[in-house]
Amino acid sequence: MTLPSAKKLYAIIDGTWPASAKQALGPWMIRLDDSGSSRVSSTTAEQPHDEADIPLAEAAMREAHQTPLFMIREGEEALDAQLAARGYVIKDPVNMYAAPIDALTNKRPPAVTTFETWPPLAIQTEIWAAGGIGQGRIAVMDRARPPKTTLLGRINDRPAGTIYVGIAADCAMIHALEVAQENRRQGLAQHLTRAAAFWARDSGADYMTLVTTQANVAANTLYSSLGMTLVGHYHYRTLRE
Repeated sequence: MTLPSAKKLYAIIDGTWPASAKQALGPWMIRLDDSGSSRVSSTTAEQPHDEADIPLAEAAMREAHQTPLFMIREGEEALDAQLAARGYVIKDPVNMYAAPIDALTNKRPPAVTTFETWPPLAIQTEIWAAGGIGQGRIAVMDRARPPKTTLLGRINDRPAGTIYVGIAADCAMIHALEVAQENRRQGLAQHLTRAAAFWARDSGADYMTLVTTQANVAANTLYSSLGMTLVGHYHYRTLRE
């Protein structure tokens, strides 16, 4: 089974974690959002362009009270260099992972460890908030089109973690996996990931995908240990303002 490409995963990100507004402007796609999430407030190049087109995107982002932020995808080395020359710095290099759904549904999480729920419960929003995932990102989940769900994870019969997962095309994508600090290193992140895969399989997905920063060593180790394959990268360029 051929895994989804990096190009496909860029579209899956947009489909499962949508911006509040998108504006096609010249060669650019401007994403506007006040959630604080880079994925929904970055600009991408959708047509051939040159450096003279960059101020057009900058002006649109500033008009929306956003710091100029560009997502640099594979094959966009020229744009990367142009932005670097204008003083843009790299932000959050990201790894993209994918696996056939069957690779993650070969083992069920222990009974009563995870529960599907939509909309998310108050305790889930509290766990997310403690991990820096605030109401702006909850709003992203709310506006995403179904199929989608969240799962609440439990340890010793107490709420301990949460995850959001959505589906676009034939791919499920995990977002916002968070385990409470005091409950980490007990296997709950793995249980939540597998539970998300079972939900995704039952909802028609063929692949499980996700993105995580390269700096998140624990997450990269987890997903590699589950047999997920690194299929691509991207990073952001932003101005220091």
